[in-house]
Order: sequence, then structure tokens, then C-alpha cells
Amino acid sequence: MNKLANMRQWSERIGPNFVMGRPNTNVPMNAMNAHPKNMPQPGGPITSPHAADATIHCSFQIPFASDLAGPNTEDILHATTDAVLRWTHPEDAPDDVPVHDLPVHVNGVNTLERLCNGLTTGPLPIEAHVSTLPAGDGKGKQTTIVCLSGSQDLVHKSREAIFNDTPISLRCTTIDVDGSLVCDLAAGKLREKVCETLDYISNYCGVDIFLLGPKLTPMVDGMTGEAEMRMDQRWRVAIYGDQLSSEHAKVRVLIHIDTLLGRIADSVKVDQSLHQIICGRHRKNIKLMESATNTAIYFPPLFSQVYRYSPPNASRRDPNDIFITGESSEAIREAKQKIHEIVTRIRLYIKDVTLPAAKIDSILLDRTEKVRKILEANGTYIMFPALGTQRTTVRVQGSEGIPVERTVRELMNLAGQFYAAGWYIQQVDTRQLPNPSQVRDMLGEICTTSGADLMFDKMAFNITGSDDAVKAALSVLAQINFVAQSQYQIRVKIELANEHKEFVSGKKNGKINKIMGQSNVQIIFDGFNEYNFNIDVMAASYESMHQGLSLVEQEMPASISFHVPDQYHKRIIGIGGQHIQRIMKKHSVFVKFSNAMDRGGMGREDDEIKVDNVICRTPARNAQNLDAVKNEILEMVDRTDSEYTSQVVHVDRLYHRQLIARLKDIETLEQKNNCKINFPSTEQASDEVTVTGPQWQVPHCVDEFLGMVPDHHELVVAKSDELAKFLESPQFTEELVNKLRTQHEVELSTKEQPEQLTEDGKPTVTLRWGFTRNNAGGLRDAVDFLTEQMTNQGVELTVVKGSLPRPKSDSFEDSLQYFDSKLLQHAPAAASDAQAKPAYGDEVARERSSILDRLRKPGSMTAISSFLDRRKNSSRSPNGNFFKGSSNVSKSSLISIESARSFNADRNPWNDSGVNLTDDDNPWAPRPLSTHVDNKLAIPMSGEITPRHHTCPSGDSGRPSTSHSFNSGYPGPLGPFR
Repeated sequence: MNKLANMRQWSERIGPNFVMGRPNTNVPMNAMNAHPKNMPQPGGPITSPHAADATIHCSFQIPFASDLAGPNTEDILHATTDAVLRWTHPEDAPDDVPVHDLPVHVNGVNTLERLCNGLTTGPLPIEAHVSTLPAGDGKGKQTTIVCLSGSQDLVHKSREAIFNDTPISLRCTTIDVDGSLVCDLAAGKLREKVCETLDYISNYCGVDIFLLGPKLTPMVDGMTGEAEMRMDQRWRVAIYGDQLSSEHAKVRVLIHIDTLLGRIADSVKVDQSLHQIICGRHRKNIKLMESATNTAIYFPPLFSQVYRYSPPNASRRDPNDIFITGESSEAIREAKQKIHEIVTRIRLYIKDVTLPAAKIDSILLDRTEKVRKILEANGTYIMFPALGTQRTTVRVQGSEGIPVERTVRELMNLAGQFYAAGWYIQQVDTRQLPNPSQVRDMLGEICTTSGADLMFDKMAFNITGSDDAVKAALSVLAQINFVAQSQYQIRVKIELANEHKEFVSGKKNGKINKIMGQSNVQIIFDGFNEYNFNIDVMAASYESMHQGLSLVEQEMPASISFHVPDQYHKRIIGIGGQHIQRIMKKHSVFVKFSNAMDRGGMGREDDEIKVDNVICRTPARNAQNLDAVKNEILEMVDRTDSEYTSQVVHVDRLYHRQLIARLKDIETLEQKNNCKINFPSTEQASDEVTVTGPQWQVPHCVDEFLGMVPDHHELVVAKSDELAKFLESPQFTEELVNKLRTQHEVELSTKEQPEQLTEDGKPTVTLRWGFTRNNAGGLRDAVDFLTEQMTNQGVELTVVKGSLPRPKSDSFEDSLQYFDSKLLQHAPAAASDAQAKPAYGDEVARERSSILDRLRKPGSMTAISSFLDRRKNSSRSPNGNFFKGSSNVSKSSLISIESARSFNADRNPWNDSGVNLTDDDNPWAPRPLSTHVDNKLAIPMSGEITPRHHTCPSGDSGRPSTSHSFNSGYPGPLGPFR
């Protein structure tokens, strides 16, 4: 249904219905304010003292996660009580049934409807109505709108109750776990203790938990670019629930996994407002603590007190509880002591700031992840009021004044695109006013179409939301009949930082005066607080407002920020600022530098080495010049420091503990490559380690970091007398194993597994290859080397499991079949790549299916297997295709065992040609910092991407000479920059 088209039909729909005659003199003139609960009630007086003309109508969206699908039933090995009923479709459901029709989403809407019906039929004069409409984005998502009618006080209280009694923002969190911990693979059944624990956590926390088997992951071959299906060695625990309940259950599952690994669990209580200060900036303090005590410390969610919803019969986590797991009681006791020492040394700096209530709710509903990053970067804490309480005071506290001030500024700018608008009807025939039901329908459709929150109060529309949402709502309102025929005034309020006044007003308000003259609008600057101010744009017609608002937005600041090491700032600024002034005048862009002292770094880089310290601002109409300014500034920076970027490396989260225990080695690695290695928080249970630094140093840092991460590959081969004799010979145990260690950097060992047999039931031998992640590409060479030595000794190697996919050949063998010539010999068909690749995929599929089939045997999973056969999952629909290529393939994947299963790359992670290059020909080899004429290769990175800059082809860099230039007449430093 086209909602905008429906809104354009309001003229026809409103016209005859809004002309209210007076057939009954007992009906009030303004039918909008005639609330049925304000009428005299039989058996008693009026129950509310509110005046009839105080009625307002409010419409807002409920952020249901109606597009959250359940797991694939083919992967489910265990599900908690009724979890499959809630997250799968009935057996007779069609394949293309939308996700929002899942029982869990339908139940959420039904719960909301019962709550609104209770408000409507209750004793207070308030009406609440729910409407569910398609979102209009073409993705099958559903939008749920609530419309409230009553006094302003009751409307706000009812809105608060709805948000805190409804399961909004459902999500799925996944934990990877070793299959041997949850399943007896030899017996082919799940461990009963694990299933009992998952059931208990589900009931205690009020969530649904699924234990899912290994998944097939599409991996891209580094040489051919073709996708290969590889079975992950880890299983998954999927937790479905609201934000706080799912995080509570996730931590308890992580603690249970720690106990399965032989660790001890304990807890300590500390006031939640001190948790982020204990962790320190970028969680440095807590990582040092975990490294020193060999413990894992789990903190509660940062915003536990702002969300009040709790599932029925569930227990919420105490927001002051900190869980600790360790190898021994002494380690836990030491961790508690260190936490106590930090708490006793804390000296709090507190600052209270004021934000609009609507803006606070918008942050709590949509931007908590951004707030979390701000708090982790500054080591501070923000006390928000509870969701929907209409309170406007926010408290920020930290251990130092500068981080607190920085947190406040970043918070104030967080929702910079948040607009507030008012459409005030000054004169209209009261007989044309819509009745309450028509107002609710009108507000609901505008809210669905635009995404903004609306309130109608005495012939005035108040609109709040993002800039696009507010402008869309104003556009729809301009088409409504009784608004278009009325005399009205439109007022849009925009909130900006005070420092943005060097951009919007101009000298002597020249820009503003010009805009007011061109578009017939009135613009007022209203001081809001010490950080922000409001721009009020007022007009008497929608056309004038649209034109004036567009002109104002063109003068609003557009900015980018990036990092340039402090030692280059003087070179870029120049003597008397001549260099930077030339750049700013050339591009009409303002550039601001901040050094370590400005950022609170006490005169040294320390943790702030990667902070964006250069800010470029310009009016939005000139935003296209920002990248040009950035590139010109970076031309004055040496290649090794030219541009800072981030790269994600995947390392098993359980191995993070061993890496954190080697923090000294990691710090040495960071200093050597001028990079920063950031581990995820313990409670996130993420495998992603982020390496941040100069674009040309990050690959080297990643390679050395992966050299600290061990990995292994098991090759199961059929056992024979010749093979057993060869593996016991001195040639293998001494000569070949030593050559593999020294020449290929691979450790080879053998073992026999009685439970692993060939298809015909014969015994096997397992060859275990150990290597570091940065040397994953050398595994294929090592396997080929051993195979060649066995062939020379007359030993045949038959691979049962763990074969390596061969890269696509670059010869002309495939084309020879089209030439029927007796002079050309055809390649043997058995060695073709076309047969090797499907064989590997079939092997993985057989291995995966055999594991799941054994676990679904009668007696081990009788209840769940028989039940799942009668269910269908929504992921089978065309929208839920499981086999998709990776959307996050980067250069780093070539040096990762997970994504580099081709194993034919050279040990150099950036050289996949198989040929070692000399340093002169190798663009990735370390180079002297004085070389300025090398071509700069662009590396695709995630996040903001700007065009790479290129140096001049001559020895002259093209920039003015300074005392720091290597090619100028001034003496330069003899060594590289430090």
C-alpha cells in the first residue's frame, strides 16, 4: 500500500466528513476534545478533573524487531522450552511467509494491544490504539504505531509505561563453543549437563536458547576468487531475547563454558556508575588486570537502569554485579583486590547537562552503541534517565576533568541531525476539524510514512525526529485539506554546537540576512546551553519553509576528521601559518589541529596516538572539497604515517586470554609498527581483534601479530603397512620432520584415532600440522613436500578427511579438449581441478550431515528431533538464502587460515604469486622513510573511504620547502622520525 498516495487522498476523505453539523445540541462544538471518559458517567461523578480542551493526540513508533528471523531448523540440536514454537512457522505455512508473521513477533504485537486496551478501558481518561502497517521500505518489514489521546500528563505517563512494559528491540546474540564441550562426539549425543544448564538459563533470564551445530562457511580462494564451503570447527549457542535479558543470558552461558574448561566463578559488587572508570580508557585497566591475574572479568551492560522491561517470571541481573572467572581462588582474590584498589583511588569529576527529553529517548532507542564507544574511549560514565520519563538532566562523571568535558561535547553532538518542528494553525473553521478517530488515523499514517513522532495539541502539530523524518512529515502535512486551507505558521528548530555559529550566520549575520531575503522566512538564533544553540526557522507557508530550510542546511557545517602524528603539524601549518592558510583559502575549508596536550595526553601521545587530531569543516554546499583538503594535507606526511586505518583480525576468543597474558610482547609490537591492537571486551565474546595505525604499517603489524597465534590442520589418511613403516623410519622422524620445521615452519606429528575409520572400516592415521597464522600459506607447500617424499619411497597417501582444495590451474589443459589432435596429449582426467573441488565440498557436507544425524538418533534427541521434523523455518524463504559469499573480504584474509585455504601463497602475506620478490621489487618490503617517489598502492579498507593521494613523479614532493623536508635546502634529520 502506497502510504504517501493515501495521504494525498486526505482531501477527498476529509472533505465531507469534517463538516460537522449540529444535529444534537448536546454534542460539543469541538468534537476533538469530547473524550468519552470526560462525559458524565452513570453511577458517579466525572472521574478526572482535567478540562475537556486539554486533550492531545500523540503518535509514535514501537521499535519491534519484526525482521529478526529464527535459526535454521536443520542446524538445531537442542532448543529450550517452546523456543521452536515461537521462532519457527507452522508446518502448513507457505515458504514465502514474511518474517514478521513469526509467532514471537505476533505475540509482541498482541501484548502491546492488550496493554493499550487496558489503558483505554481503565479508570483514567486516556485512549490508546495500535495500528500495524507495512514499513514501505520494500523489505517486508512491519511498522507498529501507537496513538494516545488524553491530557498531556497522562499521555506522557502512558507512553513511558508502554515502552517499559513491551518487549522492544529483540535481538540474537551468538556464542561460538568447541563441540567437544557440549557433545560426546564418540557416543553421538549431547551432554545432559549442558542441556540442563541451557534450560535453566533460559527460564532464569527469560530468553530462548538454541544449540546449533557447525555451520558451512563460504570462503573465497585467494588465487581464483571462487567460493569454497568449509565447515566451522565450532558450534553455536544462539540466544534470542530483549537487550538486557539476552546480555544477561549471554554472560551466564560464557561463565558456564569457563566452568567446563575448569575455571572457578565468583562475583563482586561495585556501584555501576564506577564500572567504566574501573575499566579505564579503551579498557586498558581491565585488560592489564586480566593479564596479571589470568582471569576473565564480565561487566554488566552500561545502560541497565534505563530499560525497565523484564520478561514474565524472569530475573534481572543486578547492575552492580561483576562476574570473575579464574584458574584458582587465589587469582580471583587478586583480581578483586586490584578492583578494590582502583575504586579507592577514584576521584570523581561530575557535570550535569540538559538535553531535550525527545532527544534522550532517541539516543536510548537508536544510538546506545555510539554512546558505548564514546564512554570506552574516554573512560567515563553517563547517567541517563529511564526511557520515556520526560526528564532532561543527564549526568556525566569520570576520573579526570578533560575526558568528562570531551564526553559531554561528543554527547551533545551525537544527535546533531535531530530536528523539532511545529505546525501552528492560526485560523480554521472549527467545523472542518477532524474527529478523534480521524486524527488518530491521520497521525498514524504520517508517523508510518515519515518515521517521526507527532503530537496534535489544540490545532498545533509538534513533530520530532531525524532531519529527513521531520521534513517528510511536514511534506505530508502540507497536502492535508484542512491544513492547506488554513492560516498557519511553521517553525523548525535545529540544534547545533555553539562553535558552528565560524559557518551558519556569517560575518555580521550576512548569510542569514541573505537567506531571509531570498525565501521569506524568519531565522532566530536561540542560546540553548553552553555547548549547543538552536536555529529557529519560521515561515507562513510550506513553500517558503522548504526553500529557507534548504538554504540553512546548505550553510550548516560538514566535516571530516583524521589523524596526523603531532610531529608533522608544524610542517603542515608552516611559518606563520602560511601553508595551511593557502590550503584553506584554496578550498574554502577551515582546518583545526589539536595536539596531545589539548587532548589531555599530558604532553605525550600515550593512548591517544590514534585519536583524530585534525578536523576540517566547511558549509555543506562545499562538502565536496573536504577530501581534497585531506589529501593535500596528507601529501606533507611521510608514507608510513600518511593515513590511519583499522583492520579486523579474527582470532578465537578463548585464545585472547593467552595473548593478553603477553601484553609486554604486544606493546613492543605496537611500538615497533606505530599501531594499536585492541581486544574486544570479555563480555562481548567476539573473535574480532582490531589493529589501528598507519595504512602502510597495519599489514606488517597484522602479520607479526598473527605470528603469535597458533593454528593447526589435521589430515586423516588411510593406514597401510607401507605408511606405518615410513612414519616409524628415521628418515621421517628425524630428517623430514626437521626439514618441515626449518624450511616450512610447520610442526608435524602423528597420532592414531580408533574411532576415525575409512568408508570401508579400515584404520586411519592422523597427521597434525601445527603452524602460526601468518604462515598459513606455507601449509600447502609442506603437504606437497611430504607427499613427494612418500611417493619417492613408494608410499601411497590416501586422504580420508581434511584434504586441501587445489587452486584453479593457469595452464591450457582445459582448452585442449577442443583440439582433436594426435600431437597433443590430454591431461589425465583424475587430476583435473573440476573433480577435486566438488569432492572436497561433498566431503564437508557428508561430515556435517553425519554429525547432525548421529546427534538426532532416537534416544539422544527423541523429543526435539521428532518435533523439528514437523516444523518449517522462515530462513527457507527466498529472503533467507544461506549460501552467500562473504561481504567482508579484505587483504588480511589472505593470511588467515580461515579464509586462505588455498595454501599456495608465499610466506609474505601480500605476495600471492608464489614467487619471492627482492626488496627492490617488493612493494611491501620495509623501505627507508626518506623515499618520496614510490607509488602509493590503495588498500581497500572498511569504513570511510577517501580517494588515495599520489606523489609527484619527480623527486620534488610539490609542497613548500621547510626545515623538516628531506629534499629542501635545509638540513634534515639523519634518521627516521620517532
